[in-house]
Amino acid sequence: MEFYGEEEDVPHVLAVDDNLIDRKLVEKLLKSSSCRVTTAENGMRALEYLGLKENQQQNTVNGNGTKVNMIITDYCMPGMTGYELLQKIKESSILKEVPVVIMSSENIPTRINECLEKEHKRSC
Repeated sequence: MEFYGEEEDVPHVLAVDDNLIDRKLVEKLLKSSSCRVTTAENGMRALEYLGLKENQQQNTVNGNGTKVNMIITDYCMPGMTGYELLQKIKESSILKEVPVVIMSSENIPTRINECLEKEHKRSC
């Protein structure tokens, strides 16, 4: 995705979901709230976009030169769960302060608590 001009002043959200329909829905909702949106179909693509993939140099901005203000990810994805993506982001000295929202249609309290604990540790 490329962005121009006035869009640089709006929040930039990375939406990660393996389901195309869910990804498009989140994208549409965020755009209607005046957010810039970049989408990724899985955790590995998200890490690549964020500059966190192995053997990739980490910068204050991603490889495309745009800052991400928030990440929204599905929990259940093949290859890498939303929680595993959250862990990688919080391990990054540069991106650990970026808020991460994890979505799930499942109501599993242990998963919810696990994700909340990891997100809250960033401020310690």
